[in-house]
Amino acid sequence: MAKNSTSSTTVPDTAWLGRGRHLGPEPEQDVRRNLIALKAAGVLDDYLDLDPAEAARSTVLHPRDESADPGPSARRLFEARWHVADDITVRAQLTTYDPETRRKDGEGVVWVLAAEAERAWDPHWPSPATMFWPDSDRVAWDHDTVPDLRLRTTNHLPKDDDELRHRLRECTRQSWFVHVVVHEAMTPDARGQQPVSVFLPPSLRHRVVEHRGTPEQAQIADFAMKRELGVRMPRGGAVVLPTAPQGADYDAERFTVRSVFLDGSEPTELLDRIKEYAALPRPLPADAERALTRLRHGWHLLTPDEELAHARSMVTRYAEALDAMTKSRDLYREAAEAAQAALAETTGGDGVLRPPAPGPGKAEGSPLSAITKAFGRFRDPNK
Repeated sequence: MAKNSTSSTTVPDTAWLGRGRHLGPEPEQDVRRNLIALKAAGVLDDYLDLDPAEAARSTVLHPRDESADPGPSARRLFEARWHVADDITVRAQLTTYDPETRRKDGEGVVWVLAAEAERAWDPHWPSPATMFWPDSDRVAWDHDTVPDLRLRTTNHLPKDDDELRHRLRECTRQSWFVHVVVHEAMTPDARGQQPVSVFLPPSLRHRVVEHRGTPEQAQIADFAMKRELGVRMPRGGAVVLPTAPQGADYDAERFTVRSVFLDGSEPTELLDRIKEYAALPRPLPADAERALTRLRHGWHLLTPDEELAHARSMVTRYAEALDAMTKSRDLYREAAEAAQAALAETTGGDGVLRPPAPGPGKAEGSPLSAITKAFGRFRDPNK
């Protein structure tokens, strides 16, 4: 899951996508506990806990769609459905994966979450992440797939120049999250150390990874970002990092904030730039496109109305298949009867082919041509 390629399409405005790592010992159990609690509280309409192999075999809406298969490294598939703004349905799938490689102990379990609403996503809606994962610091579900980065907290930049540039490359090429770098003009107190993401709307809060540069890192951070990404790091300011390759709508000057006060107050200008950046069309990573396809084509958690519509659709399909089989059987029977008649005509009824009578004869009077002519009627759909 570490590698990431990008498709030519953009993320639909109805979708919420996330990918991270859970470093705890029982990721699936954490999900189950959260789903049970939210279902009991009436937050969720319903949920499902599925074995990935069984889920792929029993895909309800598109039984022959191979994209519904989450892959051989999948551990578990969870589905949940809830409503926002009273009547808008949200459907979401969370899949947990074993990591393809284990660079070090405790790398954790990779998870992919795809959610989609019936209209354009509103960042003030509840975060899909907290529908599956408990919103608690004691549960370590919120790590990026880029090592040593975590949501819901501040992540200090590496002090080594090579490590810093390597991290910037990984964040902009592999991560699905929005990355923001904030430079501390001076060492902040406890209030200033809290991440700016706490001021963001719920659905955006779990899409942002915040990096912090210490006061003495101003020059090295500015040099590394200029070299790797073509953006500048203002002293005491912040910048929203672009993706790589950089999108046409990204303007480095527009997404740079010259001054951020880390005193516990709401950094309004920076929050506005993050919201603006998050609303831009962004490339849809290939893994995210597959997750979104699975959500749409591999959905199992049907409402009673959807189950009725699905049953009616299956009845129609079976009726059409039976009608086609019946027509095919009738055509074969007619062809066999025509062939028997042609054979009887050319053999005199005793099954022995005789040469044509001497004299002027035409090619179409031969035994072979009679049988060919009989079958030819069934090749022409108009006869």
